Amino acid sequence: MRISCMKVVSAWVLLLSVSSILPPGAACAGNEILGEIRLIPSGNIEKLAGVWVDGQYVGYVGEMKGSKKLLLMPGDHQLSCRYSGYREFSQKVLVEPGKKLDVRVHLDKETDIQSSQMSSEIKLEVKPDRAAVFLNGGYVGHVDEFNGPGQAMVVPSGSYDLKITLPGYLPFETQIILRPGQKLEVKTDLIPGSIRDAGTLIDRQPTPVP
Repeated sequence: MRISCMKVVSAWVLLLSVSSILPPGAACAGNEILGEIRLIPSGNIEKLAGVWVDGQYVGYVGEMKGSKKLLLMPGDHQLSCRYSGYREFSQKVLVEPGKKLDVRVHLDKETDIQSSQMSSEIKLEVKPDRAAVFLNGGYVGHVDEFNGPGQAMVVPSGSYDLKITLPGYLPFETQIILRPGQKLEVKTDLIPGSIRDAGTLIDRQPTPVP
């Protein structure tokens, strides 16, 4: 079962995905002031883990590089990484102007998670494919985990509230009912909008999906 567990911060606090959020060259002008957090995953699970900075979801570990590198204002920040079935990684980091800080991310597997029979599948064809996916209010991963050949979200049959969201886009929400053995495909493109349109699920504590 590949199911994962993710406050809007003012623009001056967090600069992420600068190529899509800020005008060209805007991020470069502040490089001498901003500090960079470089996330180093200890394994494949850690690469897929969702990342929160000061309570706001910003993406997943594996994409925090290049134009999506994690640039923050100097000072103390709370960094969290989450993936379903694993204990949350949480660390307070001190960001200094113009400096890079390496943070190694390691997630320990939960020992009290009870397995349940999986009988339905959800496949996502959504753009941007880095958008966060929530089921019943709990973060379960990003779209790219569930959109390729052989990739799907395997869950027990039943009713689910599905939400797909990304800062800078309007959220997509729908309710789905899955019958045993059903394979459901959801297709949509997120509509560009304000970061404030991301909604509440993107910044609150997650509720694990059974």
